[in-house]
Order: sequence, then C-alpha cells, then structure tokens
Amino acid sequence: MTKRSVTELLTGKIQLRLFSFHIKMLPLVQSFEDGILNACLRILDMNPKCLRNPGKDASGRRNPIYVSRVLSAMVNCNDDKGVLLGRWTDDYDGGVSPLSWKGSVEILRNWDTNACQPVRFGQCWVFAAVACSVSRALGIPCRLVTNYNSAHDTNSNLVIERYVDENGQLVQKSRDMIWNYHCWVENWMTRPDLKPGFDGWQVMDPTPQEKSEGVYCCGPIPLKAIKEGELTDKYDAPFVFAEVNADVHTFMKRKDGSTKKIISSVHVGLKISTKSVGSDRREDITHLYKYPEGSDEEREAFTKANHQNKLLQQQDNAGLLIVIKVSTEMRKGCDFDVFAVITNNTPNEKKCRLVFGSRAVSYNGILGENCGFKDLLNVQLAPGEEKRVALRMNYSKYAENLTEDNLIRLAALLLDYGTQEAYLAVRNVVLVNPEIKVRILGEPKENRKLAAEITLQNPLPVPLQNCCFTVEGSNLTGGQVVTERLNSTVEPGQDAKVKIYFTPTHSGLRKLVVDFDSNKLCHVKGYRNVIIGK
Repeated sequence: MTKRSVTELLTGKIQLRLFSFHIKMLPLVQSFEDGILNACLRILDMNPKCLRNPGKDASGRRNPIYVSRVLSAMVNCNDDKGVLLGRWTDDYDGGVSPLSWKGSVEILRNWDTNACQPVRFGQCWVFAAVACSVSRALGIPCRLVTNYNSAHDTNSNLVIERYVDENGQLVQKSRDMIWNYHCWVENWMTRPDLKPGFDGWQVMDPTPQEKSEGVYCCGPIPLKAIKEGELTDKYDAPFVFAEVNADVHTFMKRKDGSTKKIISSVHVGLKISTKSVGSDRREDITHLYKYPEGSDEEREAFTKANHQNKLLQQQDNAGLLIVIKVSTEMRKGCDFDVFAVITNNTPNEKKCRLVFGSRAVSYNGILGENCGFKDLLNVQLAPGEEKRVALRMNYSKYAENLTEDNLIRLAALLLDYGTQEAYLAVRNVVLVNPEIKVRILGEPKENRKLAAEITLQNPLPVPLQNCCFTVEGSNLTGGQVVTERLNSTVEPGQDAKVKIYFTPTHSGLRKLVVDFDSNKLCHVKGYRNVIIGK
C-alpha cells in the first residue's frame, strides 16, 4: 500500500461512505472522536474469550487475525454483549431505523455508556461501518466493501435455489437468498498461519448471518483464497466464495404443486466496490475477488472449489433471450417506463406468453406489494425479431408500497408455447432521492462558529409535512447531532431550507453529513466536504 493509502485506511481522516448505486449509505466511519478508543478497548474486554481467559485473550491481542475475528463477533450481539442488534423488518419500535444513523460515534458511545446494552438497530452497512471504525481505532488498516447481488448460501453447496410462481414472482421456499447488496469490511494483515502468498486484504463480516465455530462471525479470509477457490483456508472461505460466485438455479412452481427448472441469467457478485483513496469515487475491486468470466483462471479456481455447476451453466445458449432495460436514472416521485426486451434467436417463428410484473423489495430480498403488472397472452416473434414491451410505473401505484430502501424488483417471465420452456429476467431498480444542497457561509476556521445553508427541493406531486434536517460531522459538530425542523408544509416543487450553525474543532478535510426526513420522503442523504483552516 502507498503512504497515502495507509493514512486513509488507518486514520480514517478522509471518511468513508458506501454506495448502493444512487443510495448514499451512511454512517460514516469515525475512529478518533473523544471516548471512541476507550469504547473500542471495552469491546475487546467484553468479548467472551476475554471473560473466560483474560490472560490468553491479552496475549492474542497482538495478533490482528485474532482481533479481527473477535470484532466480527462483537460488533453484533447475537452471542455476547456486542454492540448492535440487527433488525430486517420495518418494525423499529424501541430503537431507530438503520438508515437513520449518520455516524458510528453515536453508536459506540451509546453502547459504552449504557452498560454494553446492544444498540438498536443495525443492518449490514451499519455493522460494517462500526467494524471499520473499531478496526482503525485499534490500528488495523480497514476499508468498507459493497457486493451487489450478494448470495446468502446457508448450506455451503455454492448453489442458490430460487422459486417463482407462474407470474414470475419469487416465492420464499429456501433460506438461501440473493441480497440486492451486502456490505462487509476488509482488514489488511499478514497471514503467517497460512501458506505464503495470502497476506494483504482479508474479508471480515460482522453482520450475523451464519455461525462459524459456533458463533455468529465471519473471517478473516484472504481475498486471494476467494479468487483462487482455496476454500479450506481459514476462516469461512466457502461462505464468502458463495457470496460472489454462487450458481443460481431458478424453478417455477405451478399451481398443481409441480416444479420446472427455467432458464434465467441471474448472476451474483457484481460491481464489488469500495471508496477510492483520496476521493469519494467508487473503486471497482471485483477483479480482486474473481477472474474474468470464462477465463482459464476462472475455470481452474472453480475446479479447486468443486464448483462445476457454473462451468456447465456458462455453456448454455438459449434460443430465446429476455432482458429488462431501464432508464439511466429513475427519480422518486416520477412516472417512468421499464422494458422487457425479447429476442428470437431461432430460425422458427415463436408464440409466447409474457408476464411482466414489479414489486417493492427490501435490500436483502424480502418482497413487498405489487407496483405494476402486465400479462400478454399472445406475443409473436418472427425469426431474428426483437420486441420491446413497456411497463408503466406510476407514482400513484408504487408510492405507498415502497420500503425505505427505495427498491423495486422487476420480473419478466417468457413462456414458449411450442417448447414449454420458460425464461426469466429479474432486475432491481433504485429510485433516486432528490439532492441535498449544502452551502457553507463564511470562511471555515478552526474554533470559529460557522453556518451552513441546507436545501432540498420537493420532487413529489404531494406536499411534505413534518420536515426535519439532521446534521453531523466528525470534528465539526462536537460529536453531537444538530436537528432543525420546519414548521411549514413544503409544496410540490418548493424548497425545504434551513440554516445550521456549528464550530469546527480541528483543521483539515472534514465531511458534513445531512439527513432529511418527512412524512412522505425519508432517509434522504447528503454531504459536503469542508476544508477547515487553522
């Protein structure tokens, strides 16, 4: 790593955010606010290994492999007095929505000052951000990673089985799932416990998913082991390998109870991303996890991992092809079209049925209500012909059904009357929230009061009520959350605007993070980089 990389990945002075395409996923990583190091050391002191044998635990703390594994277990509270309680439903009574967190400082202080009671609630990006803060505070270089179309393989067979009904909509029959995205962290360390060549970035996942050695934790496992298919290396290589490489088998469950395997081009492990060093741009690191599809190196890695199914799948070449295409950007509050594009690659005319539907979905794949549906019983395709079928997505239809993740799952099922084959295309789309504009008023100086004007334009065709901005920034707001509420209603197209005041305590590059909530538009994120002078 370069000196600049070490500085950012260890000190965290340039803070991190995660992206789910257009969704800015916070909280920020914050490792050096007052009291945070003490909270991180207390996490080590409260881990069950320390409570059972303090001497052995103290000796283990010189080893980043040991410390990372302890943190993977202690950031969640499933087996111990860990930091965060996970919640993957819309019921956040007794706590707050994971999307509401703006910084890991508040979470760690909450845990530390409340007798190590778990903070409610977290989901994957919150678990990962807290783990990154703690790792850095303890001296382990760390970065956050987002994996899109992330497989959750519960039985280590490297296969995800999915079942759809005769409308192409998923029905829950297996614990195996594909999450729209999943976040974990990578820690940089040597691995003297493994054969040479496995030093460097190691996956560590604190989100409680499956048990490892009887405890909800995952890793550390070298990226190289995942890429090379070395699934016997410590720790939890099969689970992480499946997250980025699992084979997806899709079956249609008929009304009579029978099932039929259908042709589907669903892939996992897409756009594996982290934040670039020195900027807020997304850096694609997929190549660190796997070789290019179809390459000799990929074939060798899959052979090592005993993953023959995917090699066979790559040889499939269906006569009919169906894909879903969407606009570059779909904004929340607008009506828009999505398209099922069907191509007949055979020399014969085809008569088909097309079922094209949409449902709200959470980031971890839990389906919600219908947002739009079309059933065409007589689609005719000449040899070589391509057809585009539009499905209109109306705000009046999807508005009340969206989850707080702003995700809609599109599914297009094509049934060939002649061959009885079924073809499925699935795609998740993210509805983009409006931009929050932050304007700094005055010259930013250390220990001098500063103002920021914050503006958001209402993009919805309905008024916004109970509007509230919350603001936080490491070394900007004194570790506190600044809240400003609007007393008036914000009509469609109008601006919600507030002015907030804060006093920076340290010079350098800082990040002011903003969250907007209202009755109809929630968890809108924004930020502004601010250079504070001495």
